[in-house]
Amino acid sequence: MAATSQHPLDPGTVSRLLSGRHDDPFSVLGPHRHGGATWVTAFDPGAEQMAAVVDGKEHPLPRIEGGLFSGQVPEERPYHLRGRGDGGQWEYDDAYRFGPVLTDLDEYLLGEGTHLRLWEALGAHVRVHQGAIGTHFAVWAPNARRVSVVGDFNAWDGRRHPMRRRGGTGVWEIFVPGVGEPHCYKYEIIGPHGELLPQKADPVGFGSQHPPETASVIRDIRGYGWKDGRWMQERANRHRRDAPISIYEVHLGSWKRVWAEGGRPLSYREAAVELVAYAKDMGFTHLEFLPLSEYPFDGSWGYQPVGLYAPTIRFGPPHEFRDLVDAAHQAGLGVLLDWVPAHFPTDAHGLARFDGTHLYEHSDPREGFHQDWNTLIYNFGRQEVANFLVANALYWLEEHHVDGLRVDAVASMLYRDYSRKAGEWIPNVHGGRENLEAIDFMRRMNATAYGRNPGIMTVAEESTAFPGVSAPVDAGGLGFGYKWNMGWMNDTLSYMSREPIHRKHHHHQMTFGLHYAFSENFVLPISHDEVVHGKGSMVGKMPGSWWEKCANLRAYYGFMWGHPGKKLLFMGCEFGQRGEWNHRAQIDWDAVAHGPEHRGIQRLVRDLNTLYRAEPALHARDSEPEGFQWIEGGDADNSILAWVRRGFENDPPCVVVCNFTPVERRDHRIGLPLPGRWIEVMNTDAAIYYGGNRGNQGGVLAEERGWMGQPFSAPMTLPPLSTLIFKLDR
Repeated sequence: MAATSQHPLDPGTVSRLLSGRHDDPFSVLGPHRHGGATWVTAFDPGAEQMAAVVDGKEHPLPRIEGGLFSGQVPEERPYHLRGRGDGGQWEYDDAYRFGPVLTDLDEYLLGEGTHLRLWEALGAHVRVHQGAIGTHFAVWAPNARRVSVVGDFNAWDGRRHPMRRRGGTGVWEIFVPGVGEPHCYKYEIIGPHGELLPQKADPVGFGSQHPPETASVIRDIRGYGWKDGRWMQERANRHRRDAPISIYEVHLGSWKRVWAEGGRPLSYREAAVELVAYAKDMGFTHLEFLPLSEYPFDGSWGYQPVGLYAPTIRFGPPHEFRDLVDAAHQAGLGVLLDWVPAHFPTDAHGLARFDGTHLYEHSDPREGFHQDWNTLIYNFGRQEVANFLVANALYWLEEHHVDGLRVDAVASMLYRDYSRKAGEWIPNVHGGRENLEAIDFMRRMNATAYGRNPGIMTVAEESTAFPGVSAPVDAGGLGFGYKWNMGWMNDTLSYMSREPIHRKHHHHQMTFGLHYAFSENFVLPISHDEVVHGKGSMVGKMPGSWWEKCANLRAYYGFMWGHPGKKLLFMGCEFGQRGEWNHRAQIDWDAVAHGPEHRGIQRLVRDLNTLYRAEPALHARDSEPEGFQWIEGGDADNSILAWVRRGFENDPPCVVVCNFTPVERRDHRIGLPLPGRWIEVMNTDAAIYYGGNRGNQGGVLAEERGWMGQPFSAPMTLPPLSTLIFKLDR
């Protein structure tokens, strides 16, 4: 060790600093009183000489050992460091002369697990602190012995910026002056047993590198100039149960590609123009994106996220994602995000064993490992973990003005035995299979999200009969606004895939959903899951010749839009894409350009959306039994269905009639609830939809002849493989 007569460091401290294993660096580095004088201790392994510069004057800091220097400076005066080595000279502010940034209130709320704006405390924030501009880093790692921020600003050297531990909260922080956007960084952590862990991305980081690179990126998310004030004021009415909600589900990476530039996907800003204009023209009310929080593997489509607080860099930085949301709102479209709090991947740079312990996940694989997806399950019973997830929901809703979250894989959260055999799961405290901690988390998330942002909507992808998914929390429900009707989707697609001659034996698959249609606030989902993994495309599921396939699909869409429940359709399905969805390429826009049958299906969906939005009878009582009445639900032999849809008192009712055989039925009498002329407002066999143009010449006149339990009726022409919708002309 080089000789210095008065430096305040003992050999053990010097050794821990040089090896990067000092757990309290702020007690040593920076300015400290010693022997009645102020000493500055600095560590810079690239320096051969070091000085503290005060009011323009150098005060040498003698070298102790390696890159460790310590010396006296004038008392209580600001300084910066000047290093020399290898023929060069550099200057910088000393991170260790700055005090903490987190407040006592932050520390209290973090410790309690109730910090609802967690992202304002943790993560990397560009800010001015004690007169200097830089970045404040803070991360939760309660079992770590030492945490350092490493990055391209400090040669990824964990000895240079070890962080300050904040009391008993397990949070570590440091303000690094002179560092800002878009520097890359990670956290280097020494675990509880002294082991050096793989470098970790920031769990609350706002940006990431382009995969396969895995570092977090400093992003300054302050100061976005929103222009969607009118939408934000009015959006609560767009999400009511009596509002028309028709959702266009999009995987942004494969909606459209720029082939002139190597086939790259559209950026957020390009989608703000092209996608928003298309969805609006098609009559949808909302865009729903497959997960856009950062994820390492393209093939997961975002459902294995690592950076829950970072909009994926694949399409641009955070402000450009906001451009997309803002543009959608200005066009009158809501924006929903698929959100994944059910599980997370095991990637070494992610949350797995984050501080050397099972911090975010359960330690027992019977509770903490998803066998189906090779992922880890959050420990929902740990307050800090639940806070991390609840705050993440609020982050998207409040910082990015997202209008709602579709929560993925809710069934896997509800049940401890989900996809497990006997002996592979642990019962709850009452001996049951329900995951009580996950249920409490979902209730807390929904109550908090709706309480702080009353205009939003949350949607559960939930495939079981768990009661009260969309019932309010104070009524014992989970508190979601809506639930995907997976049973309806599975039953009806199974029916439609059959040859018409066999459908009469499966008629119940089209009617069974009405037994429970009003038990929840349902969304009818034709999602990405129905057109991948060998399931084929929507038109490919249909039987018969090519014309019959298209007719079946058109009839099915008419059935869907006339059926109680909000609507969701995955991209490409709106024009009958022939092939299965491939996330590595764009959807088949060439089919629309060159195929009249595809343009016909596309126009049908546009017209169905327009009709659905215009007629309260088709949407206002989607979730109420008073809005639906069977006219004919039992004609299995002819595969004919007919029902009434009703809005409120002054809304004209609609009648929906489906013929799921390839047989045209002339003069087929259908019961009607009221007298007068019934206008044929939709016929999926119309020529403009590539149909045979058979129908009722604009409408039918109700006769005072009771039929099918209705006081009136009319003979109708039911085209083959078609759905007709009639509206009472008042």
